[in-house]
Amino acid sequence: MMWLEEFRRLSKVFLAIVLIFALQGAHTELLVSAAGPTEVNAVAGRNVTLATPFSGAPDTSVIWLMGDVPVAIWIIDSLTPANIPENHTDVLKIEPNGSLTFVNVPLGYSSNYTVEVTVSGLGKSLATFTLRVFEIIQNVTLSSAKFAVEGADRFTLSYSMLQGVVERQTWFVNGTEINTNSHYSVEKQSLVILRPNRRDAGQYMVSLTNPFSSETAHMNVAVLYGPDDPKLEAHPAQPFYESGDSLNLSCEAEGFPKPTVKWAFGDQTLSESLGQVLNLTNIQTSQGGNYTCTLLNNESKEERHKSIILKVYERPSGSSMCYVQSVNNVTLQYYCRWAGGTPEAQLSFLALSNMSSGAGNFSLTVTATDDLDGKTVTCQAFHPLEQDKCNITASSPVKFLPAVKTTVDADDKIAVTIHCVSEATPQAVVSWSKGGEAVTNGSTYQISTDTTQLKISDYNVTSFHLQNYTCVCSNPLGSQKREFQLRRPSISDFSGLPNQEGTVVRLSWEVPPTSVVTGFDIQMKGPDLVTDNSNDTQTRGSSDKFRTIQHRPGSVRSADIFNLDPKSTYRFRVIPKALMIVGEPSEIHRIGPGEGLSGPAIAGIAAGIPCSLLFLLLLGGFIYLCVYCHKNRSRQTRYPVSRAVEKAITIQPDTIPPHNLLTGGLKSLPDYNRLQQTPSERSVALPSFVPPAPVRVATTV
Repeated sequence: MMWLEEFRRLSKVFLAIVLIFALQGAHTELLVSAAGPTEVNAVAGRNVTLATPFSGAPDTSVIWLMGDVPVAIWIIDSLTPANIPENHTDVLKIEPNGSLTFVNVPLGYSSNYTVEVTVSGLGKSLATFTLRVFEIIQNVTLSSAKFAVEGADRFTLSYSMLQGVVERQTWFVNGTEINTNSHYSVEKQSLVILRPNRRDAGQYMVSLTNPFSSETAHMNVAVLYGPDDPKLEAHPAQPFYESGDSLNLSCEAEGFPKPTVKWAFGDQTLSESLGQVLNLTNIQTSQGGNYTCTLLNNESKEERHKSIILKVYERPSGSSMCYVQSVNNVTLQYYCRWAGGTPEAQLSFLALSNMSSGAGNFSLTVTATDDLDGKTVTCQAFHPLEQDKCNITASSPVKFLPAVKTTVDADDKIAVTIHCVSEATPQAVVSWSKGGEAVTNGSTYQISTDTTQLKISDYNVTSFHLQNYTCVCSNPLGSQKREFQLRRPSISDFSGLPNQEGTVVRLSWEVPPTSVVTGFDIQMKGPDLVTDNSNDTQTRGSSDKFRTIQHRPGSVRSADIFNLDPKSTYRFRVIPKALMIVGEPSEIHRIGPGEGLSGPAIAGIAAGIPCSLLFLLLLGGFIYLCVYCHKNRSRQTRYPVSRAVEKAITIQPDTIPPHNLLTGGLKSLPDYNRLQQTPSERSVALPSFVPPAPVRVATTV
């Protein structure tokens, strides 16, 4: 800047003058003082001078500084005008005696000023001034938030004015001056009330002054407070309620303005305007819980909450339930549950631990031991209104049989699924091995999520090498092992059941549990079928050899054959297959009246029938004769004669009609003579002189 260059030039001149005086050996003392006060107050827009008269010495230089910045440089009586920065030329002016005049001084020129006077041969002297520029205070007003809120961090009253510079502000409340302390803080253009309370309500005034004017402003401040801590009560007051009871809740609190009340049950708002009383009629268990009343100051937005817990008791639903699970197949975890009820039932397994219990749903983990295998464990369930219990018995796996299911995938490859399940509590976990090596999931073997199934993909059916598979079912209490081999296709338990007309037969069969079967060929030997109108494929053919009439998938265990001739004989069998591998046929099942006969055989049978009848007649006569002779001998009268003969003669006419003797199927009559004989009589033979005729008649009867 040009004035800085001029300042440097004058400084060089000043140094040259000082050097000349120094060489001449002159010695004087220079003193500079203010011609008026050093603290000068001025009204903005008026002229003011900082007076430092100086004269009588040539080449006297004067430098005025505003703070630390030079604002005017001049050599007294010099024809060269003073060097003043361009932004100050309208305001600053150096008088002929070195004083500094401010023309229409603005507010921004309030500052500390220093004058440096340098005289050749006398040295340099300083003088300091303070200039404060004020405006006349006009139109002061107070402003704040609408209300002071009790308990807020702070409440601020601020003043504003049309114009003016304030030298001093003083605050009053209800006529008492306010000083800065822990409750009040007087800040620039404001009064701050820290943590206001209801006692801070009143009239506030601010007084503003400066050397040239003073003004005051007033404002009434209202303090909002509350709601205070609510008082929440139940009527009637009881420790708990039962379903169907009625009661009311009341909620009250002090506050200004009067608080409004809102009610909530849990997280659910009941209503916006229920008032201070909440009526509950015929209360149910679903209404038991936490009730909250919220009191709101609509002006301060201050809220207060109060809660009360209503207990409504109800019996648990149903009965308690128990079960046991395995934890990592090592330990047992017993569970007990009794759902519902208020409060929840307390559950415990006293046989396992008398220190552990739970509410509603309880579990207890214990180490599996032999003592727990088959041991019944009881869960005790306690509720204020009822008690219950349930039992659970853990058991190790039992013996089982594996089951094999065979399917064919889209690539015509066999997939064999082996299913191993053993009854156990908790459910047994199954591990698989083949030939002593563990089986793991991969492209060939896939184990189901519950480990009970092993699927073998792309099973090799060309050779059916015998391979030992093992499945082990285990739980924490023990294990069961089953080793088996997959078998070739085979059939077991083949049977056939025709209908009453003999036109339809249902063939049924079974396969061994470990047999690999993908399908069955149903074969028949016999005459052609009458018709072929079913959906199944039934072919015709000759009757002297088996032919395939149906193809059934591997999952099927029966087949219906229609359109049979009831007068013909058919033979059926089932061929098990695993794709192209054919297993042993089933046993043959025969349906129909029997084998047909040739003509000569029929003629021979016809000729032989009369001969057979004649032979049978002669044979029957011979047998009858033998029987007759035997009876005749066995029924001869024994001693004593007179008694036996008399009885035999009297009984003959009235016992059995003569024509019944020809009935072939009747038994012979009992020997009443022998039944009435004494021991001595039965042991003595008949005398030779007894006439045979009466005896013969009695024997015949």
